[in-house]
Amino acid sequence: MIRVLVSGAAGRMGREVVRAVMAEDDLELVAAVDPAHAGEALGEGSGLALERDLASAIAACAPDVVVDFTHPSVVEGNIRTTLAAGVDCVVGTTGLAEDALEALAATAPEGTCLFVAPNFAIGAVLMMRFAAEAAKFMPHVEIIELHHDRKADAPSGTALRTASLIAETRASVPPAPGRETEIAEGARGALVHDVTLHSVRLPGLVAHQEVLFGGQGQTLSIRHDSIDRTSFMPGVVLAVRKVGGCSGLVVGLEHLMGE
Repeated sequence: MIRVLVSGAAGRMGREVVRAVMAEDDLELVAAVDPAHAGEALGEGSGLALERDLASAIAACAPDVVVDFTHPSVVEGNIRTTLAAGVDCVVGTTGLAEDALEALAATAPEGTCLFVAPNFAIGAVLMMRFAAEAAKFMPHVEIIELHHDRKADAPSGTALRTASLIAETRASVPPAPGRETEIAEGARGALVHDVTLHSVRLPGLVAHQEVLFGGQGQTLSIRHDSIDRTSFMPGVVLAVRKVGGCSGLVVGLEHLMGE
């Protein structure tokens, strides 16, 4: 049995993680932490109450893995606390730069893993992989990502990761025209790794991304849509099962798929 603590367990993603962990025969939910709801019953048939302090919960229940879906403002402290205890950490909270993640991973005891996925949906990982392949042949590309209106960061971690993968694979960086003639500042989006990104935030959305390529007389669109948060759970469960065999910083679910 893999003993799992869920941090941010009262949130929308946290509750899905709780349900996913409890549905698996080889995973055991041993604690749930959410400071804003401390003392409340977690429900879901868990028999657990939500706890306030992550460090105390780790010391009391000795989890094998902490899964964090919280907020960019607190995730760095949560990771530091988890790694300091020698516990593997699976993080779905975005907003931390990779150099910050590297610095955090460097503080962990040997053999402890900090695993971070910008997106846990298997289809989204494939979308990023296909986009990186397409960029070898069609370097003119822009990314449009769409999320619900309560998302705490923009651009999304998925868009940033996609831009990074495209930058690694395309042989040239074509010009991104139109910035010099913007009537409204920002109309042409943000530049990340020389890839233009556009962020949409609206109620009713979950998580969506389109990577749009243009070439002579043609376009190519690669799109992924998560229409329900359960789409992320197979990836979370995979990471919980695999993280114990990893060490240091691992970014991206693709590193665990197919192993």
